[in-house]
Amino acid sequence: MARVDGVEVKVGDYVCFKSDIEQCGKITKIEGNRLTLFRDDEGFEGDYIGGSNYTTETADRCWIE
Repeated sequence: MARVDGVEVKVGDYVCFKSDIEQCGKITKIEGNRLTLFRDDEGFEGDYIGGSNYTTETADRCWIE
């Protein structure tokens, strides 16, 4: 179980995070406090994860919009 903004999140939920810019992804996997996020089409943006369709972020760095 992971909590984002005090809310329990599950696979299929969307959360936002900042990696160069603010962006959002769909949770595909939860391992403890780590969320694997997916973004289809062109993938995520930015220098660090730009073009990747998957990224892993810690729940404490994410928020819900």
